[in-house]
Amino acid sequence: MTYDVIVIGAGQGGVPVAALLAESGRRVLLAERSEVGGTCVNRGCTPSKSLIASAQAAHDARRAGRLGVHAAVEVDFRAVMERVDDIVQQWRAGVRGRLERAGERLTVVHGHARLVGPRRVEVDGATHEAKTVVLNVGTRHAVPGIPGLAEVPYLTNGSVFGLRELPGRLVAVGGGYIGCELGQALRRLGAEVAIIDPGQRLLGREDPAVSAAMEKAFRDDGIEVHTGSRPARVERRGSGVAVVLEDGSAVEGTHLLVATGRVPNTQDLGCEAAGVRLDGRGFVTVDDGFRTSAEGVYAIGDCTGGPQFTHRAWDDGRILFDILTGQRTGGRDGRLVPYAMFTDPQVGRVGLTEAEARDQGIDFDVAEMPFGSVARAVEADVPAGVLRVMVERSTERFVGVSLVGSQAGELVHVFSVLMQAGATARTIVDTEFIHPTFCEGLQTLVMKLPRYALAPCPASEAAQGPALAAA
Repeated sequence: MTYDVIVIGAGQGGVPVAALLAESGRRVLLAERSEVGGTCVNRGCTPSKSLIASAQAAHDARRAGRLGVHAAVEVDFRAVMERVDDIVQQWRAGVRGRLERAGERLTVVHGHARLVGPRRVEVDGATHEAKTVVLNVGTRHAVPGIPGLAEVPYLTNGSVFGLRELPGRLVAVGGGYIGCELGQALRRLGAEVAIIDPGQRLLGREDPAVSAAMEKAFRDDGIEVHTGSRPARVERRGSGVAVVLEDGSAVEGTHLLVATGRVPNTQDLGCEAAGVRLDGRGFVTVDDGFRTSAEGVYAIGDCTGGPQFTHRAWDDGRILFDILTGQRTGGRDGRLVPYAMFTDPQVGRVGLTEAEARDQGIDFDVAEMPFGSVARAVEADVPAGVLRVMVERSTERFVGVSLVGSQAGELVHVFSVLMQAGATARTIVDTEFIHPTFCEGLQTLVMKLPRYALAPCPASEAAQGPALAAA
């Protein structure tokens, strides 16, 4: 059959662009080989954050005694995981509802779709053509080439949510966002946890201060952190598994979680038949307008490389819709992409790291302070973390922000909006922040920069608020 647009992949970029194009009058085919909603709904954001909510509740209840409140905690792990499933089902239903509301111009088919020629797509033996094809095929977990891994059972970011019995001891290979989030959540639900990362520190792409703050928080939770030694092999030991490291030590557990990155779902997409060029890692190469090397074929979301976040994929779809409807010609490049890790404390970041800024030759000042210097953090007894901000000396504009602390994933949006608007750090200095809030601490942080330190107000530290006085 012939359509105006064929979208392959019903993820967080593909669903809205398909629905919007259908509502604008185009005949659209949306092909999905699995459940609608993509990684986010089925194996990522939705189940992981639902799991983390239960883990946080258990943790808070156990520690309530420090606030004079005493509670006995019992975790029903099966009930926790059934709640996770229920929420996933709710979000899937929501996505299906969105597609239904798009009307009869949108046809949804379930099956493996592959390119078989220029703007020709085959889905389970049926061939379809369109003037425009959009690839939103996402990524899957990477399987590292560790000797012995294929001979032992292991969990991934998808299969872990099929657990109905709490692991006795989880060994996570990979100290990135997935390993850290899932590892801490299972620890707080009652499992013993060890995290292995071959780098010298967890979260190796972040500033060292961020890594240090998170490693301390994890060790305070009773999580073993093994860094600086690469897994040499994996082997069975009794009913469990062992990860033998290059330094000769072994980390044993009842369950193994592999969280070593993501690879694009392009190996069976038929890109060569359609003339769609891939880079050396298998990601689809696109220009500023999401155009691939094949005429009329576009790609959005995680399969294009770069930051792999739901909000990035959704924004790709938003911009592509404008491009396909003639409202703009580009917009992919140069965007600010804030992101968060939903551990406790959370990590929120936008802009460059210090190393990236130096590599670009930017002349900047840095301000840093413990999260425990914020008055609200003291009052709520959530002092863990560190706040860091970099400001370019010549323009006073923010270069990069790294926040580790309670609600950092919310707080980072303050800086994201200011950076998007091109505002200077003076904007925060001259803004009145509510006391006592976590946001108040962001002003205190910026006022630690040499040019702003105590300058706006000649009053005493106490008059400037407890957040500054405690700093």
